[in-house]
Amino acid sequence: MKLAITIVTAAVVTTGLAAEKNLVHTWTKQQLTKEFWSEGANFGDFNHDGVMDICAGPFWYEGPGLAKRHEFYPATQSFTVKKADGTEEKIPGFEGALGKANTYSKNFLMFTYDFNGDGWADILVMGFPGEDTSWYENPKGREGHWQKHIIFEVTDNESPGFADITGDGKPELLCNSGGYFVYAEADWKQPDRPWKMHKITPKGNWQRFTHGIGFGDVNGDGKPDLLEADAWWEQPASLAEDKEWTKHPFKFNRGGSQMYAYDFDGDGDNDVVTAMEAHGFGLTWYENVKENGEITFKPHTIMGKEPKDNKYGVKFSQLHSLALADVDGDGVMDLVTGKRFWAHGSEGDVEPNAPAVVYWFRTVRKGPGNVDFVPYLLDNDSGVGTQVVVGKVDKDEYPEVVVGNKKGVFVLHHTAKAVSKEDWQKSQPQPAKE
Repeated sequence: MKLAITIVTAAVVTTGLAAEKNLVHTWTKQQLTKEFWSEGANFGDFNHDGVMDICAGPFWYEGPGLAKRHEFYPATQSFTVKKADGTEEKIPGFEGALGKANTYSKNFLMFTYDFNGDGWADILVMGFPGEDTSWYENPKGREGHWQKHIIFEVTDNESPGFADITGDGKPELLCNSGGYFVYAEADWKQPDRPWKMHKITPKGNWQRFTHGIGFGDVNGDGKPDLLEADAWWEQPASLAEDKEWTKHPFKFNRGGSQMYAYDFDGDGDNDVVTAMEAHGFGLTWYENVKENGEITFKPHTIMGKEPKDNKYGVKFSQLHSLALADVDGDGVMDLVTGKRFWAHGSEGDVEPNAPAVVYWFRTVRKGPGNVDFVPYLLDNDSGVGTQVVVGKVDKDEYPEVVVGNKKGVFVLHHTAKAVSKEDWQKSQPQPAKE
């Protein structure tokens, strides 16, 4: 199949400051397909040629051009649309922007990792909420479908994580399952076997469509803690006995997406950032403060329901994915997020047909409790899915943004050039007038 690939330079040229240089950052959009196969996408060197490739849905796209795609699991889904002349057209993939009805893919998030240690990048697929998580074994250059290894039968939550929870240097799966918050751990001598589930919490009302989960060291003991909408759960000193983690109640959000703990204000302790509603409005960072010797949090609105809620007048909804990454290379982590296009179709959510934007919020520290998140529009016709990934796809200094969603698959390529201080200042986003 010949892919439709379009490259469009972002209408807004964004700027940043890294390593004390006056840099203008430019983002160029490449659409790999208009077909809807997944709500997530990622990257890795799948053909072992030293160049990063893209994976999205049942395909991986060969770098550096990303024009040639390979099917690594069966791409059998299709739908039919009726054209203006009364004829019907069969379109590959799930029904998204190329159709009218609301549907969901069987692929919600994707990650890459060398699971069997053979030196070749494999692909992890987290399916529709409530279904399995599996990794597909790289056949080392052989064409055809990759061998599937089901490692976890029921992965609940719409924003499960894949990160090192235990501190062994290898990733675990973090999610809900069976009404619990859990992490699943591999036996790395047999990573293709089902992973062992460890329950973090007592049983609750959490289910397949629970929103919001994350991790990070909240209390500074060097161990990642669990973040969720209504609490942070402190990891015990030892995981050997599978004890329940200690609950610290706090209302972080009303059902968000990915959550992170990070020292945004540079005062030495980790704060928390979260979208307030995956299907509504709001982006907030919570300052880590002490009250009677105990950790609590002070909220700071980054973006709300109205333009006036953001210093720069920025407002968009459906922040169904959030990434934490150093975008401009200044050593401080930034935020990348956007609007999930047609999360529940063309009707039913707030602003379902508003522009599908992607934004970078540059973190500017101004002292304890004082942080400016400067917004830069990267694109206004792609958006995010249930996952947005930031990493070095191209062979340059700065990371790219990779997304898959109901509009297709996109890579936002990233370059930067030095300009005069005067030109840099002119290009900076300006606070909105009162």
